[in-house]
This record gives sequence, C-alpha cells and structure tokens, in this order.
Amino acid sequence: MEELNCETVFTLPVVGGISESVVVTWIIMAVLVLLSIILTRNLSVDNPGKVQLALEAGIGWAQDFFEGIIGKESRRYIPYLITVLLYLAAANTLAPLCGFKPPTKDLNVTAALAIMSMCLIEFSGIRKNGVVHWVKHFAQPVPVVAPITVLEIVIRPLSLCMRLFGNMLAGFVVLELLKFFVPLIIPIPVSFYFDIFDGLLQAYVFVFLTALFMTEEME
Repeated sequence: MEELNCETVFTLPVVGGISESVVVTWIIMAVLVLLSIILTRNLSVDNPGKVQLALEAGIGWAQDFFEGIIGKESRRYIPYLITVLLYLAAANTLAPLCGFKPPTKDLNVTAALAIMSMCLIEFSGIRKNGVVHWVKHFAQPVPVVAPITVLEIVIRPLSLCMRLFGNMLAGFVVLELLKFFVPLIIPIPVSFYFDIFDGLLQAYVFVFLTALFMTEEME
C-alpha cells in the first residue's frame, strides 16, 4: 500500500501540492522533447541516416495504422494519438525501469488522459458532421434511446480510465506478490512481462480505443 500511495513532492504557493506522478510526467515530457530535438536536428532529404530512416519508418507505420482506423481525412488527429502513445509507453515502461513510480498508477493521471480523449472524440464528431448532426445523433434510431446515448459520453472516458488504471494496478499487485512469495527467479520474466510488454500493450489499447471511438463518433 505504501508503493501505491501518491506522495506530495513539493508545494507551490498558489497551485498547492505537486504529486510525484506529476513530477514524473514532467520528467517524461522533458525527456521526450529533448529526444525529439536531438533526433531531428540533422534531418536530410538527400542523405538520410539510419536514425532518420528508423524514425521515418516508425512514424510512417503509426500514420498508416491510425489512418486505417480514422481515415485519411482525419489525419489531423494523428499527432495527438502518437503523442499519447509515446507518453504512455514511456510512463509504463521507462519510468519503472529508471526507478520511478509509473504515473499511470495514479487514478488522477488516467482520468485526465481519458477526459482529454473524450474531448477529442466529441470534437472530431462535431467538426466533421456539424453541431446539429451531433445533437441529433443522440436520438437515433429512436428518441427514447437519447439518455443511453448521452450516457456513452461518460462511459467511454470512464472505461478508458479504469481499463488503463486497473491493468497497471493489477500488474503491480501480482508482481509484488510474486516478489514476496518467490523472491528469486520467477519474478524476473514476470517483471519483464508486466514492466515492458504489458505496459506497451496498455498504451496501444488506450490509443486504439480512442481512435475507434473517434471513428464511431464521426460516422
């Protein structure tokens, strides 16, 4: 339980207490920005290096993947989805490897990400079909289902939030139990699974569901 508590690192006069999940998020943001600057400062069209080719291949794969879900006409949303994917991948894998507590073990972080995704999902539907169509779709196919359709606005971010938080919490609990009862060999491959594979899997699932909900909203 001590490991699950989100401690306050320091306090600001106006903002108040700053939790460790926020501090780790700031560190991840700084690292991602710094890497972006370093890896893209010597880009070349005529003579691309291995790093540039690897970056282009990765970005190309991500763009093709998301375009296959939300369509080419909605590619303006892909940078956000890739950014969230990178953040979650770093938060779920690099943070524990570096000795930090993953921010996704904090329900406030997963809730904030889910709310951001909810806003993007609804905005994408309004931008493509207009406000009138967006309001009317709540009463389709019959007006009696309108309350249920409105409830989906709350259910979608709640499911994204609790799925990400619950999986990260469950992985942590299982790993800690194994470390307690079988402290030598078994936790090594299990730790690799929960700290690396499962962390990347949850990042993938989060952005995949966000893109899928966007597609449903834009139809």
